[in-house]
Amino acid sequence: MIKSILLAVDGSAHTEFVLKYGIDFARRCQAHLRVLTVVDIRFFEWAVAIGVEGFAPIIPSSTYQEESQRLLNEKADKLLERAGQILQDAGQKFDLMKENGSPVEVICEKSRLCDMIIMGARGEFERWSDKMLGATLEAVTRLSIKPVFVVRKAYRPIKKILLAYDGSMNSNRALPWAGYIGECFQAPLTIVNVNDSREDAETILKEAHDYLLSYKLPNLETVRKEGDQPDRIVETCKEVEADMIIMGSYGHSRIREAILGSTTVQVMRKSPVPILMVK
Repeated sequence: MIKSILLAVDGSAHTEFVLKYGIDFARRCQAHLRVLTVVDIRFFEWAVAIGVEGFAPIIPSSTYQEESQRLLNEKADKLLERAGQILQDAGQKFDLMKENGSPVEVICEKSRLCDMIIMGARGEFERWSDKMLGATLEAVTRLSIKPVFVVRKAYRPIKKILLAYDGSMNSNRALPWAGYIGECFQAPLTIVNVNDSREDAETILKEAHDYLLSYKLPNLETVRKEGDQPDRIVETCKEVEADMIIMGSYGHSRIREAILGSTTVQVMRKSPVPILMVK
C-alpha cells in the first residue's frame, strides 16, 4: 500500500522530523522516498505586482530579483544536499526534487505519483505567525487526493496507534491504512468512537473491529467516549499513550467547518502526536 512516499521539506525546524518519520516508514513498508523542496515563486510575482499596481509603486530592480532568486535556489540546493546525506547514511533509496512554483500546487501535483505525503505542521515562517497550523499544510490537506502524515517538532517511534472512527465514508477509507500501518509497525491499535449514543457507538466500533481482525495486529481494542469529538480523541490518545493518530478527513458539513473548523483540523491543532489524515 505504501511504496512511494513524498517528503515535503522547506528547511524549517520540522524538516528533521519529516526525514526521521520518512525513514521509519520506508524501512517498515519497504518504500521509496522522494524528497521535494519548492522555491516559492509567489514572492517574485508579488514584488512585481506591488511595483506595477501598488498605491506608491516601487519597481524592484532586476538585480534585486536575480539575487533573491539565487539565494533561494542556493538554500534549496543545500537543503536537498543535507537531506540526501541523512537518507544515504540511513541506507534508504531516495530521489531529490527541486521545483519552482506555488508550494501547495507543486506538492499536490508531485503527490499524484506517491502513496503518502509527509510534511510538518508548520512552515519556515512560523515565528511570524500565531496560527497553530501552516497555511501550506491546511491547503494541501484539503486539496491533495493522497493521505497526509503531519509531524510535529518532535519524534518518537511508532509503538501504539489510535484510529478515530465515526463510520463516515472518509473514516471508512482510513480502515485499511490503520490495519496496514499497524501490521507494518507491529503496533497495538485502539479504535475510538466519540458518540453520545451507546448503541450507535457499539455498532460503529464493531464494524471497524471486525474489519481490522483480518490484519496481523499484536492487539486490537475499542473505546467509546462521549462529548466533544476533537477533545475526546486527543484525550484518548494520551490515555492509551498512542504515538500517532489515524483518521478520515473533513467528515462534517461545510457550514460547521466554516464556523468551528472540521474535527480533523481541530484534532490536528491539538494533538501532541503525528496524524495521518486519509480522504
